Amino acid sequence: MKVQFIGATHEVTGSCTLLEVNGRYYLVDCGMEQGEDIFQNVPLPVPANAIEAVFLTHAHIDHSGMLPKLCKDGFRGQIYATESTCNLCRIMLMDSAHIQESEAQWRTRKAERAGEPAVEPVYDTNDAAAALRLLRPCQYNAAVQAAEGIIIRMTDIGHLLGSAAIEMWLTEGQQTRKIVFSGDVGNTNQPLLRDPQPVAETEYLVIESTYGDRLHPKKRGDAVGELASCIQRALDRGGNLVIPAFAVGRTQEMLYAIREIKQRGLVKGHDRFPVYVDSPLAVEATGIFLQCDPTDFDEETQAILKQGVNPIWFDGLKLAVSSDESKLINTDP
Repeated sequence: MKVQFIGATHEVTGSCTLLEVNGRYYLVDCGMEQGEDIFQNVPLPVPANAIEAVFLTHAHIDHSGMLPKLCKDGFRGQIYATESTCNLCRIMLMDSAHIQESEAQWRTRKAERAGEPAVEPVYDTNDAAAALRLLRPCQYNAAVQAAEGIIIRMTDIGHLLGSAAIEMWLTEGQQTRKIVFSGDVGNTNQPLLRDPQPVAETEYLVIESTYGDRLHPKKRGDAVGELASCIQRALDRGGNLVIPAFAVGRTQEMLYAIREIKQRGLVKGHDRFPVYVDSPLAVEATGIFLQCDPTDFDEETQAILKQGVNPIWFDGLKLAVSSDESKLINTDP
């Protein structure tokens, strides 16, 4: 067994680890570096068509975003991920492909003015579609024989809907060793998501360290109450509250909190205040959250569902998908 870190060793994006077992190559995640060097991901040390399979911890682009490029370069193996991760990848990789195409068009126009050659996108929607056809959904806590000498099991790590730590049992000759790749580790007591599931034992652990040099407070403040106070102040002044939020994960957490605020009547005098989700990707992601297996949620959310209450939907919620719908928000009463 050999492990080589390709990305996310000097920053928090571009997660990608090359695993060699029985002379064959596998990837754990295939993420895109995000930022100014988005076009400068470190190349793989082996050809894409030499990769037998990819094991994906979750759908965030810094872990999944180079899968279409891998397919563009010749990868034809299977991509193992949980069912919810597969569903989120279907929208996120296509969205990323559109961004790559738009970015390349903009760079090409700039290059042409400077007399330079056109810029090719990192990948396009055809490459993204090719990657999506290779997705192989896995159930949590189910052992899967992924390849000769490789058994995997995905356990909930509480970072995003569908996120998983990947336990691997690797057999070479007469020796079997266990290695665990954590992916991004979620926190406890988060809305919607289950707490990270502990791993009983392992010989080797590859774990993220985004917050490795700090401690989270043992007691968290009343986030719902603080958000309600912000909404109250904005509406009392006749204003609006604009909340920038990641389309996948954070937006749904905000909807969960606002649903609770409305249900508990925490904003006085503005019971019917409207809420707009102004993002096509966020709208699609919200739909996936609404349709996923309820057991992917934590116990509190499952209890809400059993009461017939939608945990991320409420009266006054309006979704803007098209540019025209987005513009109408300015004139909506």
